[in-house]
Amino acid sequence: MTTLDQIIDDFAFLDEWEDRYRYVIELGKALPDMPEAKRTQENKVQGCASQVWLVTQTAGNPEDPVLTFEGESDAHIVRGLVAIVLAIYSGKHASEITKTDAIDTFGKIGLIEHLSTQRANGLRSMIRRIKNEAELRLAA
Repeated sequence: MTTLDQIIDDFAFLDEWEDRYRYVIELGKALPDMPEAKRTQENKVQGCASQVWLVTQTAGNPEDPVLTFEGESDAHIVRGLVAIVLAIYSGKHASEITKTDAIDTFGKIGLIEHLSTQRANGLRSMIRRIKNEAELRLAA
């Protein structure tokens, strides 16, 4: 999976929005396919116009576990957004996830202003779901 630093560097290199759009799609294509068995109603992210699934795994200290996420979408651009969200949050401690503002990152790379209202709302739903997962793990 592409790291967040690499994504930020690549966006800085791409001047044209069309090139950035293609790059987001390429990031989505690089995501591993989610097995059909994991594409359940329970794993579906509510509030997204496209189909988005998110699976959370935990490891390490139960008081502040490391959360790893697996995600997929049936829409090319949204799948790329999922890849960026996973680069931001996956592999981090729950406490760090709750403090990380992914929308700020999307703003820094100049992507948030180019998303339709539906995609931006879906992005916020994904982020809310991830942060809720982290908060639940910290409260356990």
